[in-house]
Amino acid sequence: MTNGEVPVVGAREPCPCGSGRRYKACHGRSAAQAATELVRRPFEGLPGECDWVALRELVPAATVELTLKGGLPQGVPSVTLATVLPMAWPALRRDNGAVLLGLQNDTASGDISRDLADTLQRALTAEPGTPVAAARAGADGPRLQDLLDLDAPFEPVVHTGFEFWVEDADNASGEVAASLERANAAAIPTARLAGLEGAYWCEAPGKNHLRWVMSHPEEKLLDALARLHAAGTSALGEGTRLVGSFRAHGLVVPVWDLPSQMGAEEAAGPAAAFGERLAGALASDAPLTPEERRARSGLTNRQVTLS
Repeated sequence: MTNGEVPVVGAREPCPCGSGRRYKACHGRSAAQAATELVRRPFEGLPGECDWVALRELVPAATVELTLKGGLPQGVPSVTLATVLPMAWPALRRDNGAVLLGLQNDTASGDISRDLADTLQRALTAEPGTPVAAARAGADGPRLQDLLDLDAPFEPVVHTGFEFWVEDADNASGEVAASLERANAAAIPTARLAGLEGAYWCEAPGKNHLRWVMSHPEEKLLDALARLHAAGTSALGEGTRLVGSFRAHGLVVPVWDLPSQMGAEEAAGPAAAFGERLAGALASDAPLTPEERRARSGLTNRQVTLS
C-alpha cells in the first residue's frame, strides 16, 4: 500500500494505493463523492457574484478581464472570462499567449468554481495557439476564489456577437467561422443596465424582458417582492409587470415583461427606482398581510430553477 496522497487515475485503472482494486471501487469512490457534492453558491465571495451568475445562465455573449492573485505569469498578457468559446472549448490559449476561459460549459463536479479554476490553471500553461480540453478537477484543488484577486473589479462587457472569439474575425475560416456564424444567429440581443449589478435587458419577439440577479437572502427577497407586488409597485412603468423569477446558483432572479418599445436605456431609470423601493421593502420585518401572502405564493409558484 502507498502512503500519503493517492493520485487521480482512470476509473477502471488499478488504484495507485496498491490495493489491487480498480480506482473507482477504492480511493476513487471518495473522490467521486467529493467531486459531485453540490456547492449551492459557487460564485459566493467573488466580486460581482450576481454578474457571474448572469453570465453563466442568461447572457449570450460577454467578456470580463480577470485579475489573478500575484499577477499574470510570464508569457500570459491577459486572462479573459468569456460566456462561451468556439466549439464549446472550456478554455483557449491564443497564439500570443492570452487566455480565454469559457463560463457556460458543462462541468464535471458539483463545484463550478473548482472546475473553472482547474481549467484556468491548465490554460495558463497550455501551448500557445491551442484549446484546453475538459478534465476532472481534483477534489482538493483550488477554486476561483483562491486564484483571482478578490479586490479587483468585475466589469462585464456585453457584445452583440461572438467576434471576440478570434483576433481577426473578418478572416476566420473553417470550423471556427461556421461556429461563429451559428452562434451569432442564435444570440438574443442583450444589454447590461448601467450601475445595477446583475441586471440585464434582453429583446424577445413581441416583448422585452429585464432579468435581474439579486444576492439578497431568498426568503427575505421574496417577502419584499410580495410587499411591493401587493402594493402595486412591483412594475417598472406602464406596460410592464413582474412575472416571476428564476433561481440560479443559490440566487433569485426576478423577471419583468417589458413593452417591445422599451429598450435597455429606457429601462435603466425605472429599474433604479425599483431598486430603491425594494430596499425599503427589504428593511421591513412586519408580518405579511393576507394580500402579501397571496402575492408571495403567486411569485413562488412561478419560480423556475435554472441550476
